[in-house]
Amino acid sequence: MYRSLILICVLAISVTAQESQLGRVEFPTSGSPQAQAHFLRGLAALHSFWYEEAAEAFRESTKVDPDFAMGYWGEAMTHNHPLWSEQDPAAARVVLAKIKDTPKLTERERAYLNAVKVLYADGDKRARDTAYSAAMEKIYHAYPDDLDAAAFYSLSLLGLVRGDDKSYRLQARAGAIALDVYQKNPNHPGAAHYIIHAFDDPEHAILALPAARRYASIAPEAHHARHMPSHIFLQLGMWPEAAASNEAAWESSDAWMKRKNLSVSVRDYHSLHWLLYAYLQQGRYQKAEELLALMKKVMSESTYDNKLRPGYYENNWANMAAAFIVETERWNLAAELFPMGKPNGQQTAANGSHGSHDATVRSSMASRNLPTFIRGLSAAVNGSSSEVNSIGAVNKLEVEALTAAMKKDHATAIDLMKKATALEEQGGAPYGPPTLVKPSHELYGEILLRAGQPKEAVEKFQVALLRQPNRARSLLGLARASAQSGDTATARATYTKLLEQWKQADANLPELREARDYLKEH
Repeated sequence: MYRSLILICVLAISVTAQESQLGRVEFPTSGSPQAQAHFLRGLAALHSFWYEEAAEAFRESTKVDPDFAMGYWGEAMTHNHPLWSEQDPAAARVVLAKIKDTPKLTERERAYLNAVKVLYADGDKRARDTAYSAAMEKIYHAYPDDLDAAAFYSLSLLGLVRGDDKSYRLQARAGAIALDVYQKNPNHPGAAHYIIHAFDDPEHAILALPAARRYASIAPEAHHARHMPSHIFLQLGMWPEAAASNEAAWESSDAWMKRKNLSVSVRDYHSLHWLLYAYLQQGRYQKAEELLALMKKVMSESTYDNKLRPGYYENNWANMAAAFIVETERWNLAAELFPMGKPNGQQTAANGSHGSHDATVRSSMASRNLPTFIRGLSAAVNGSSSEVNSIGAVNKLEVEALTAAMKKDHATAIDLMKKATALEEQGGAPYGPPTLVKPSHELYGEILLRAGQPKEAVEKFQVALLRQPNRARSLLGLARASAQSGDTATARATYTKLLEQWKQADANLPELREARDYLKEH
Protein backbone atom coordinates (compact mmCIF):
# COMPACT_ATOMS: atom_id res chain seq x y z
CA MET A 1 0.00 0.00 0.00
CA TYR A 2 2.78 2.42 1.04
CA ARG A 3 4.88 1.58 -2.06
CA SER A 4 1.85 2.06 -4.31
CA LEU A 5 1.23 5.49 -2.79
CA ILE A 6 4.84 6.49 -3.51
CA LEU A 7 4.46 5.33 -7.12
CA ILE A 8 1.30 7.41 -7.53
CA CYS A 9 3.04 10.50 -6.11
CA VAL A 10 6.06 10.07 -8.37
CA LEU A 11 3.81 9.64 -11.40
CA ALA A 12 1.85 12.78 -10.48
CA ILE A 13 5.07 14.79 -10.24
CA SER A 14 6.47 13.38 -13.48
CA VAL A 15 3.47 14.33 -15.56
CA THR A 16 3.15 17.90 -14.27
CA ALA A 17 6.85 18.81 -14.03
CA GLN A 18 9.98 17.89 -15.88
CA GLU A 19 13.64 18.61 -15.12
CA SER A 20 15.90 17.99 -18.08
CA GLN A 21 18.76 19.34 -20.15
CA LEU A 22 16.23 21.97 -21.26
CA GLY A 23 15.40 23.22 -17.75
CA ARG A 24 12.58 22.67 -15.26
CA VAL A 25 8.99 23.36 -16.27
CA GLU A 26 5.70 22.61 -14.50
CA PHE A 27 2.53 22.63 -16.54
CA PRO A 28 -0.38 20.33 -15.56
CA THR A 29 -2.72 19.37 -18.40
CA SER A 30 -5.59 16.94 -18.97
CA GLY A 31 -3.47 14.80 -21.30
CA SER A 32 -2.33 11.25 -20.64
CA PRO A 33 0.95 10.74 -18.74
CA GLN A 34 2.67 9.57 -21.92
CA ALA A 35 1.49 12.59 -23.92
CA GLN A 36 2.34 14.90 -21.03
CA ALA A 37 5.99 13.79 -20.98
CA HIS A 38 6.41 14.80 -24.64
CA PHE A 39 4.47 18.00 -23.98
CA LEU A 40 6.79 19.11 -21.20
CA ARG A 41 9.84 18.60 -23.38
CA GLY A 42 8.21 20.65 -26.11
CA LEU A 43 7.32 23.37 -23.63
CA ALA A 44 10.88 23.62 -22.33
CA ALA A 45 12.27 23.74 -25.86
CA LEU A 46 9.72 26.40 -26.79
CA HIS A 47 10.95 28.68 -24.01
CA SER A 48 14.46 28.46 -25.50
CA PHE A 49 13.19 29.21 -29.02
CA TRP A 50 14.23 25.74 -30.17
CA TYR A 51 11.18 25.65 -32.38
CA GLU A 52 12.11 22.60 -34.44
CA GLU A 53 12.65 20.40 -31.39
CA ALA A 54 9.56 21.81 -29.69
CA ALA A 55 7.35 21.09 -32.69
CA GLU A 56 8.62 17.52 -32.87
CA ALA A 57 7.90 16.93 -29.18
CA PHE A 58 4.42 18.43 -29.39
CA ARG A 59 3.62 16.28 -32.42
CA GLU A 60 4.78 13.22 -30.48
CA SER A 61 2.36 14.17 -27.70
CA THR A 62 -0.62 14.26 -30.07
CA LYS A 63 0.50 11.09 -31.79
CA VAL A 64 0.22 9.35 -28.41
CA ASP A 65 -3.06 11.14 -27.58
CA PRO A 66 -4.84 12.50 -30.69
CA ASP A 67 -7.36 14.37 -28.49
CA PHE A 68 -4.64 16.16 -26.53
CA ALA A 69 -5.63 19.79 -27.13
CA MET A 70 -2.59 21.33 -25.43
CA GLY A 71 -0.29 19.36 -27.69
CA TYR A 72 -1.85 21.19 -30.64
CA TRP A 73 -1.61 24.46 -28.70
CA GLY A 74 2.14 23.89 -28.33
CA GLU A 75 2.67 23.01 -31.97
CA ALA A 76 0.75 26.13 -33.02
CA MET A 77 2.93 28.25 -30.72
CA THR A 78 6.05 27.09 -32.57
CA HIS A 79 4.86 29.04 -35.61
CA ASN A 80 5.16 32.35 -33.74
CA HIS A 81 8.64 33.81 -33.19
CA PRO A 82 7.78 37.13 -31.53
CA LEU A 83 11.27 38.54 -31.12
CA TRP A 84 12.33 37.68 -34.65
CA SER A 85 9.23 39.21 -36.26
CA GLU A 86 8.40 35.82 -37.79
CA GLN A 87 4.94 34.30 -37.83
CA ASP A 88 3.14 31.72 -39.98
CA PRO A 89 -0.58 32.08 -39.19
CA ALA A 90 -1.65 29.75 -42.01
CA ALA A 91 0.42 26.83 -40.71
CA ALA A 92 -0.73 27.49 -37.15
CA ARG A 93 -4.41 27.54 -38.14
CA VAL A 94 -4.04 24.10 -39.74
CA VAL A 95 -2.83 22.78 -36.40
CA LEU A 96 -5.49 24.58 -34.37
CA ALA A 97 -8.22 23.08 -36.56
CA LYS A 98 -7.37 19.67 -35.06
CA ILE A 99 -8.43 20.70 -31.55
CA LYS A 100 -11.62 19.10 -30.26
CA ASP A 101 -13.60 20.65 -27.43
CA THR A 102 -13.84 17.82 -24.91
CA PRO A 103 -15.32 17.83 -21.38
CA LYS A 104 -11.97 16.97 -19.82
CA LEU A 105 -10.48 20.34 -20.80
CA THR A 106 -9.90 22.52 -17.75
CA GLU A 107 -10.78 26.22 -17.59
CA ARG A 108 -7.08 27.04 -17.55
CA GLU A 109 -6.49 25.01 -20.71
CA ARG A 110 -9.44 26.72 -22.39
CA ALA A 111 -7.87 30.09 -21.55
CA TYR A 112 -4.59 29.10 -23.22
CA LEU A 113 -6.44 27.79 -26.27
CA ASN A 114 -8.47 30.96 -26.59
CA ALA A 115 -5.30 33.04 -26.35
CA VAL A 116 -3.54 31.19 -29.16
CA LYS A 117 -6.64 31.46 -31.33
CA VAL A 118 -6.53 35.22 -30.81
CA LEU A 119 -2.87 35.21 -31.83
CA TYR A 120 -3.69 33.60 -35.17
CA ALA A 121 -7.04 35.23 -35.87
CA ASP A 122 -7.64 37.29 -39.00
CA GLY A 123 -6.35 40.82 -39.21
CA ASP A 124 -3.24 42.91 -38.75
CA LYS A 125 -0.31 41.19 -37.03
CA ARG A 126 0.31 44.05 -34.62
CA ALA A 127 -3.33 44.04 -33.54
CA ARG A 128 -3.29 40.25 -33.07
CA ASP A 129 -0.06 40.38 -31.07
CA THR A 130 -1.54 43.07 -28.84
CA ALA A 131 -4.75 41.10 -28.32
CA TYR A 132 -2.75 37.96 -27.54
CA SER A 133 -0.70 39.83 -24.93
CA ALA A 134 -3.91 41.03 -23.31
CA ALA A 135 -5.23 37.46 -23.23
CA MET A 136 -2.00 36.24 -21.60
CA GLU A 137 -2.23 39.02 -19.05
CA LYS A 138 -5.65 37.69 -18.01
CA ILE A 139 -4.26 34.18 -17.56
CA TYR A 140 -1.31 35.62 -15.64
CA HIS A 141 -3.66 37.31 -13.17
CA ALA A 142 -6.17 34.45 -13.01
CA TYR A 143 -3.51 31.81 -12.23
CA PRO A 144 -0.81 33.49 -10.12
CA ASP A 145 0.95 30.18 -9.45
CA ASP A 146 1.29 29.41 -13.18
CA LEU A 147 4.89 30.35 -13.94
CA ASP A 148 4.48 29.61 -17.64
CA ALA A 149 1.58 32.03 -17.89
CA ALA A 150 3.87 34.66 -16.39
CA ALA A 151 6.73 33.73 -18.71
CA PHE A 152 4.59 33.78 -21.86
CA TYR A 153 3.04 37.09 -20.80
CA SER A 154 6.54 38.53 -20.32
CA LEU A 155 7.51 37.31 -23.79
CA SER A 156 4.36 38.78 -25.34
CA LEU A 157 5.28 42.20 -23.92
CA LEU A 158 8.76 41.95 -25.40
CA GLY A 159 7.20 41.12 -28.74
CA LEU A 160 5.35 44.45 -28.66
CA VAL A 161 8.48 46.58 -28.17
CA ARG A 162 9.19 49.04 -30.97
CA GLY A 163 12.45 50.80 -31.68
CA ASP A 164 10.90 54.26 -31.55
CA ASP A 165 9.54 53.69 -28.03
CA LYS A 166 12.06 55.30 -25.67
CA SER A 167 9.93 54.82 -22.55
CA TYR A 168 11.33 51.35 -21.72
CA ARG A 169 7.93 50.61 -20.15
CA LEU A 170 7.32 47.27 -21.84
CA GLN A 171 10.85 45.96 -21.26
CA ALA A 172 10.71 46.98 -17.59
CA ARG A 173 7.42 45.16 -17.00
CA ALA A 174 8.54 42.10 -18.94
CA GLY A 175 11.81 42.01 -17.03
CA ALA A 176 10.11 42.35 -13.64
CA ILE A 177 7.75 39.46 -14.42
CA ALA A 178 10.58 37.24 -15.70
CA LEU A 179 12.67 38.05 -12.62
CA ASP A 180 9.78 36.96 -10.40
CA VAL A 181 9.56 33.64 -12.26
CA TYR A 182 13.33 33.23 -11.97
CA GLN A 183 13.17 33.76 -8.22
CA LYS A 184 10.46 31.11 -7.83
CA ASN A 185 12.12 28.63 -10.22
CA PRO A 186 15.80 29.39 -10.98
CA ASN A 187 15.82 26.54 -13.51
CA HIS A 188 12.94 27.83 -15.61
CA PRO A 189 14.36 28.32 -19.14
CA GLY A 190 11.92 31.06 -20.11
CA ALA A 191 12.67 33.10 -17.00
CA ALA A 192 16.41 33.39 -17.64
CA HIS A 193 15.85 33.80 -21.37
CA TYR A 194 13.37 36.65 -21.14
CA ILE A 195 15.36 38.45 -18.43
CA ILE A 196 18.23 38.66 -20.91
CA HIS A 197 15.99 40.07 -23.63
CA ALA A 198 14.35 42.57 -21.29
CA PHE A 199 17.67 44.05 -20.17
CA ASP A 200 19.55 43.79 -23.48
CA ASP A 201 20.86 47.37 -23.64
CA PRO A 202 23.96 49.11 -22.24
CA GLU A 203 22.14 50.78 -19.36
CA HIS A 204 20.31 47.72 -17.99
CA ALA A 205 22.50 44.79 -19.07
CA ILE A 206 24.16 44.44 -15.69
CA LEU A 207 20.77 43.48 -14.21
CA ALA A 208 20.70 40.38 -16.43
CA LEU A 209 24.25 39.23 -15.76
CA PRO A 210 23.29 36.60 -13.13
CA ALA A 211 20.68 35.12 -15.49
CA ALA A 212 23.13 35.28 -18.39
CA ARG A 213 25.76 33.38 -16.44
CA ARG A 214 23.20 30.72 -15.53
CA TYR A 215 21.06 30.24 -18.64
CA ALA A 216 23.46 27.99 -20.55
CA SER A 217 23.61 25.56 -17.61
CA ILE A 218 19.80 25.62 -17.25
CA ALA A 219 19.21 24.40 -20.82
CA PRO A 220 22.56 23.16 -22.20
CA GLU A 221 20.87 21.00 -24.83
CA ALA A 222 19.47 24.08 -26.61
CA HIS A 223 22.01 25.94 -28.73
CA HIS A 224 20.02 29.16 -28.40
CA ALA A 225 20.32 28.93 -24.62
CA ARG A 226 24.07 28.75 -25.03
CA HIS A 227 24.09 31.77 -27.35
CA MET A 228 21.78 34.08 -25.41
CA PRO A 229 24.20 34.90 -22.55
CA SER A 230 26.43 36.57 -25.14
CA HIS A 231 23.80 39.28 -25.56
CA ILE A 232 24.66 40.52 -22.08
CA PHE A 233 28.36 39.78 -22.43
CA LEU A 234 28.50 41.95 -25.56
CA GLN A 235 26.65 44.79 -23.85
CA LEU A 236 29.24 44.68 -21.04
CA GLY A 237 32.27 44.18 -23.27
CA MET A 238 33.06 40.74 -21.80
CA TRP A 239 34.76 39.29 -24.87
CA PRO A 240 36.15 35.99 -23.54
CA GLU A 241 32.70 35.11 -22.18
CA ALA A 242 31.02 36.25 -25.40
CA ALA A 243 33.36 34.12 -27.50
CA ALA A 244 32.91 31.05 -25.29
CA SER A 245 29.12 31.45 -25.35
CA ASN A 246 28.94 31.52 -29.14
CA GLU A 247 31.51 28.77 -29.56
CA ALA A 248 29.31 26.55 -27.39
CA ALA A 249 26.17 27.55 -29.30
CA TRP A 250 27.73 26.81 -32.69
CA GLU A 251 29.15 23.48 -31.54
CA SER A 252 25.82 22.48 -30.01
CA SER A 253 23.89 23.27 -33.18
CA ASP A 254 26.47 21.39 -35.25
CA ALA A 255 26.16 18.35 -32.95
CA TRP A 256 22.35 18.48 -33.22
CA MET A 257 22.58 18.56 -37.02
CA LYS A 258 24.89 15.53 -37.07
CA ARG A 259 22.96 13.61 -34.41
CA LYS A 260 19.70 13.87 -36.33
CA ASN A 261 21.22 13.85 -39.81
CA LEU A 262 19.70 17.24 -40.65
CA SER A 263 20.58 19.77 -43.33
CA VAL A 264 23.52 22.08 -42.62
CA SER A 265 21.03 24.94 -42.88
CA VAL A 266 19.73 24.20 -39.35
CA ARG A 267 22.99 25.23 -37.74
CA ASP A 268 23.12 28.47 -35.77
CA TYR A 269 24.71 30.93 -38.22
CA HIS A 270 23.52 33.80 -36.05
CA SER A 271 25.93 32.60 -33.37
CA LEU A 272 28.62 32.24 -36.01
CA HIS A 273 28.22 35.95 -36.84
CA TRP A 274 28.39 36.95 -33.17
CA LEU A 275 31.42 34.69 -32.64
CA LEU A 276 33.24 36.36 -35.51
CA TYR A 277 32.51 39.75 -33.95
CA ALA A 278 33.83 38.61 -30.55
CA TYR A 279 37.01 37.27 -32.14
CA LEU A 280 37.53 40.60 -33.91
CA GLN A 281 37.29 42.47 -30.62
CA GLN A 282 39.99 40.17 -29.25
CA GLY A 283 42.30 40.77 -32.21
CA ARG A 284 41.88 37.15 -33.30
CA TYR A 285 41.62 38.05 -36.96
CA GLN A 286 42.78 34.69 -38.28
CA LYS A 287 40.09 32.87 -36.32
CA ALA A 288 37.50 35.36 -37.60
CA GLU A 289 38.69 34.83 -41.16
CA GLU A 290 38.19 31.09 -40.74
CA LEU A 291 34.55 31.67 -39.80
CA LEU A 292 34.08 33.94 -42.80
CA ALA A 293 35.47 31.22 -45.06
CA LEU A 294 33.13 28.69 -43.44
CA MET A 295 30.09 30.90 -44.09
CA LYS A 296 31.14 31.32 -47.72
CA LYS A 297 31.56 27.55 -48.11
CA VAL A 298 28.11 26.88 -46.62
CA MET A 299 26.52 29.34 -49.05
CA SER A 300 28.20 27.69 -52.02
CA GLU A 301 27.20 24.16 -51.03
CA SER A 302 23.67 24.52 -49.63
CA THR A 303 20.54 26.64 -49.65
CA TYR A 304 18.44 28.03 -46.84
CA ASP A 305 14.77 27.28 -47.46
CA ASN A 306 12.97 28.58 -44.36
CA LYS A 307 10.24 30.76 -45.86
CA LEU A 308 10.10 32.89 -42.71
CA ARG A 309 13.73 33.91 -43.27
CA PRO A 310 14.47 34.50 -46.94
CA GLY A 311 18.01 35.78 -47.40
CA TYR A 312 19.22 34.39 -44.06
CA TYR A 313 22.51 33.10 -45.47
CA GLU A 314 23.14 36.25 -47.48
CA ASN A 315 22.43 38.57 -44.57
CA ASN A 316 24.71 36.66 -42.23
CA TRP A 317 27.44 36.72 -44.83
CA ALA A 318 27.03 40.46 -45.39
CA ASN A 319 27.18 41.23 -41.67
CA MET A 320 30.19 38.98 -41.14
CA ALA A 321 32.16 40.24 -44.12
CA ALA A 322 31.39 43.88 -43.36
CA ALA A 323 32.45 43.51 -39.72
CA PHE A 324 35.67 41.79 -40.76
CA ILE A 325 36.64 44.58 -43.15
CA VAL A 326 35.77 47.41 -40.75
CA GLU A 327 37.40 45.92 -37.64
CA THR A 328 40.61 44.81 -39.40
CA GLU A 329 40.67 47.91 -41.67
CA ARG A 330 41.63 45.68 -44.57
CA TRP A 331 39.88 47.95 -47.03
CA ASN A 332 41.39 46.18 -50.03
CA LEU A 333 39.03 43.26 -49.29
CA ALA A 334 35.92 45.33 -50.05
CA ALA A 335 35.99 44.64 -53.77
CA GLU A 336 36.74 40.95 -53.19
CA LEU A 337 34.10 40.25 -50.54
CA PHE A 338 31.49 42.63 -51.99
CA PRO A 339 32.08 42.65 -55.75
CA MET A 340 30.01 45.02 -57.85
CA GLY A 341 26.85 43.47 -59.26
CA LYS A 342 26.55 40.79 -56.55
CA PRO A 343 23.45 40.90 -54.30
CA ASN A 344 25.21 39.69 -51.13
CA GLY A 345 23.22 40.87 -48.15
CA GLN A 346 20.72 42.80 -50.23
CA GLN A 347 17.78 40.61 -49.30
CA THR A 348 14.61 41.85 -47.67
CA ALA A 349 14.56 39.46 -44.73
CA ALA A 350 15.71 39.85 -41.18
CA ASN A 351 19.16 38.52 -40.39
CA GLY A 352 18.17 36.39 -37.46
CA SER A 353 18.63 39.02 -34.79
CA HIS A 354 16.80 38.67 -31.53
CA GLY A 355 15.64 42.18 -30.87
CA SER A 356 12.28 43.83 -31.24
CA HIS A 357 10.48 44.00 -34.56
CA ASP A 358 11.91 47.43 -35.37
CA ALA A 359 15.43 46.35 -34.41
CA THR A 360 15.09 43.40 -36.76
CA VAL A 361 13.86 45.62 -39.58
CA ARG A 362 16.71 48.10 -39.04
CA SER A 363 19.19 45.23 -39.10
CA SER A 364 17.62 43.92 -42.30
CA MET A 365 17.84 47.33 -43.96
CA ALA A 366 21.48 47.65 -42.94
CA SER A 367 22.23 44.22 -44.42
CA ARG A 368 20.71 45.18 -47.75
CA ASN A 369 22.92 48.26 -47.85
CA LEU A 370 26.15 46.81 -46.53
CA PRO A 371 27.90 46.07 -49.84
CA THR A 372 27.45 49.66 -51.03
CA PHE A 373 28.42 51.06 -47.64
CA ILE A 374 31.61 49.02 -47.32
CA ARG A 375 32.66 49.80 -50.88
CA GLY A 376 31.98 53.47 -50.09
CA LEU A 377 34.19 53.43 -46.99
CA SER A 378 36.93 51.66 -48.93
CA ALA A 379 36.76 54.22 -51.73
CA ALA A 380 36.92 57.06 -49.20
CA VAL A 381 40.05 55.60 -47.55
CA ASN A 382 41.65 55.30 -50.97
CA GLY A 383 40.86 58.94 -51.78
CA SER A 384 38.13 58.31 -54.34
CA SER A 385 34.36 58.73 -54.37
CA SER A 386 31.50 56.28 -54.78
CA GLU A 387 27.74 56.35 -55.18
CA VAL A 388 26.09 55.98 -51.75
CA ASN A 389 22.61 57.39 -52.27
CA SER A 390 21.01 53.97 -51.87
CA ILE A 391 22.22 53.36 -48.32
CA GLY A 392 20.89 54.42 -44.91
CA ALA A 393 21.19 57.99 -43.72
CA VAL A 394 23.84 57.46 -41.04
CA ASN A 395 25.97 55.25 -43.29
CA LYS A 396 25.71 57.80 -46.10
CA LEU A 397 26.87 60.58 -43.78
CA GLU A 398 29.74 58.41 -42.57
CA VAL A 399 31.00 57.74 -46.10
CA GLU A 400 30.67 61.40 -47.07
CA ALA A 401 32.44 62.51 -43.89
CA LEU A 402 35.34 60.09 -44.35
CA THR A 403 35.65 61.14 -47.99
CA ALA A 404 35.89 64.79 -46.92
CA ALA A 405 38.36 63.99 -44.12
CA MET A 406 40.69 62.11 -46.47
CA LYS A 407 40.67 65.20 -48.71
CA LYS A 408 41.53 67.31 -45.61
CA ASP A 409 38.19 69.10 -45.71
CA HIS A 410 37.91 68.67 -41.95
CA ALA A 411 35.20 71.28 -41.38
CA THR A 412 32.81 69.48 -43.73
CA ALA A 413 33.71 66.09 -42.28
CA ILE A 414 33.03 67.24 -38.71
CA ASP A 415 29.73 68.83 -39.66
CA LEU A 416 28.60 65.60 -41.33
CA MET A 417 29.62 63.53 -38.32
CA LYS A 418 27.63 65.75 -35.95
CA LYS A 419 24.56 64.86 -37.98
CA ALA A 420 25.48 61.17 -38.11
CA THR A 421 25.92 60.81 -34.34
CA ALA A 422 22.67 62.67 -33.68
CA LEU A 423 20.81 60.30 -36.00
CA GLU A 424 22.38 57.22 -34.45
CA GLU A 425 21.38 58.34 -30.96
CA GLN A 426 17.80 58.82 -32.14
CA GLY A 427 17.78 55.20 -33.27
CA GLY A 428 17.82 53.79 -29.75
CA ALA A 429 20.28 51.84 -27.65
CA PRO A 430 23.02 49.74 -29.29
CA TYR A 431 22.24 46.06 -29.67
CA GLY A 432 24.58 43.19 -30.48
CA PRO A 433 27.25 43.62 -33.16
CA PRO A 434 26.70 47.19 -34.44
CA THR A 435 23.90 47.46 -36.97
CA LEU A 436 25.78 50.38 -38.51
CA VAL A 437 28.95 48.20 -38.54
CA LYS A 438 31.01 51.36 -37.91
CA PRO A 439 29.59 53.18 -34.85
CA SER A 440 29.34 56.87 -35.67
CA HIS A 441 30.88 58.17 -32.44
CA GLU A 442 33.94 56.01 -33.06
CA LEU A 443 34.32 57.27 -36.62
CA TYR A 444 33.76 60.85 -35.39
CA GLY A 445 36.67 60.43 -32.98
CA GLU A 446 38.91 59.09 -35.75
CA ILE A 447 38.01 62.02 -38.00
CA LEU A 448 38.74 64.49 -35.21
CA LEU A 449 42.16 62.89 -34.79
CA ARG A 450 42.80 63.43 -38.50
CA ALA A 451 41.74 67.04 -38.03
CA GLY A 452 44.30 67.52 -35.25
CA GLN A 453 41.70 67.80 -32.48
CA PRO A 454 42.68 65.04 -30.04
CA LYS A 455 40.95 66.49 -26.96
CA GLU A 456 37.63 66.62 -28.81
CA ALA A 457 38.32 63.11 -30.12
CA VAL A 458 38.74 61.83 -26.55
CA GLU A 459 35.16 62.82 -25.79
CA LYS A 460 33.78 60.98 -28.82
CA PHE A 461 35.68 57.79 -28.04
CA GLN A 462 34.44 57.93 -24.45
CA VAL A 463 30.85 58.17 -25.68
CA ALA A 464 31.49 55.29 -28.09
CA LEU A 465 32.77 53.16 -25.21
CA LEU A 466 29.77 54.01 -23.06
CA ARG A 467 27.49 52.83 -25.84
CA GLN A 468 29.52 49.73 -26.70
CA PRO A 469 32.03 48.91 -23.94
CA ASN A 470 35.49 47.65 -24.82
CA ARG A 471 35.17 47.90 -28.59
CA ALA A 472 38.75 47.44 -29.74
CA ARG A 473 38.76 50.30 -32.27
CA SER A 474 37.26 52.69 -29.72
CA LEU A 475 39.83 51.68 -27.10
CA LEU A 476 42.62 52.20 -29.62
CA GLY A 477 41.16 55.57 -30.60
CA LEU A 478 40.90 56.69 -26.98
CA ALA A 479 44.51 55.65 -26.31
CA ARG A 480 45.75 57.55 -29.35
CA ALA A 481 43.68 60.64 -28.63
CA SER A 482 44.77 60.69 -24.98
CA ALA A 483 48.42 60.32 -25.98
CA GLN A 484 48.19 63.13 -28.53
CA SER A 485 46.44 65.45 -26.06
CA GLY A 486 49.11 64.86 -23.42
CA ASP A 487 47.03 62.71 -21.05
CA THR A 488 49.70 60.07 -20.50
CA ALA A 489 47.88 58.39 -17.61
CA THR A 490 44.74 57.68 -19.65
CA ALA A 491 46.78 56.65 -22.67
CA ARG A 492 48.78 54.17 -20.56
CA ALA A 493 45.66 52.75 -18.90
CA THR A 494 43.83 52.37 -22.21
CA TYR A 495 46.75 50.80 -24.07
CA THR A 496 47.18 48.41 -21.13
CA LYS A 497 43.49 47.50 -21.29
CA LEU A 498 43.74 46.89 -25.03
CA LEU A 499 46.75 44.61 -24.57
CA GLU A 500 44.89 42.62 -21.92
CA GLN A 501 41.88 42.31 -24.24
CA TRP A 502 44.19 41.25 -27.07
CA LYS A 503 46.21 38.67 -25.15
CA GLN A 504 45.05 36.03 -27.66
CA ALA A 505 45.45 38.35 -30.65
CA ASP A 506 47.38 37.51 -33.80
CA ALA A 507 51.02 38.20 -33.00
CA ASN A 508 51.82 40.40 -35.99
CA LEU A 509 49.17 43.12 -35.57
CA PRO A 510 50.66 46.64 -35.82
CA GLU A 511 48.27 47.86 -33.12
CA LEU A 512 49.94 45.47 -30.65
CA ARG A 513 53.35 46.92 -31.45
CA GLU A 514 51.96 50.42 -31.11
CA ALA A 515 50.56 49.72 -27.64
CA ARG A 516 53.74 47.98 -26.44
CA ASP A 517 56.00 50.69 -27.80
CA TYR A 518 53.99 53.42 -26.08
CA LEU A 519 53.99 51.63 -22.73
CA LYS A 520 57.73 50.95 -23.02
CA GLU A 521 58.42 54.61 -23.77
CA HIS A 522 56.14 55.94 -21.03
